[in-house]
Amino acid sequence: MTQLSQKRRSRILPPKPMPDDERARRQLKSSELGRRCNVIFERLRPQLIETHYNWHIAIDPDTEQYIIDPTLKGITEKIVEAYGYSDEPKLTIFRLNDTGCCGKI
Repeated sequence: MTQLSQKRRSRILPPKPMPDDERARRQLKSSELGRRCNVIFERLRPQLIETHYNWHIAIDPDTEQYIIDPTLKGITEKIVEAYGYSDEPKLTIFRLNDTGCCGKI
């Protein structure tokens, strides 16, 4: 077995049990973040959709700053560069198109 395949295997971990109240708290926090970001997205979409159609946009609701990139990989790299890794979500990613959807992430 190669070292690369050993690394991949070691990354797959069994799910950690999470209490129902913690799961509910995280879901509520995630929904609130998405709602706050969506308000900003709806304001930005008309001005950005013409020049960046189908690009990804990540929005920080606290600063109202955003990051855009044509690929999901590119935007995630930019997010990590700007915000680092964290267990707490700070941004919401949308797609600059008619619906704003880019799939469930």
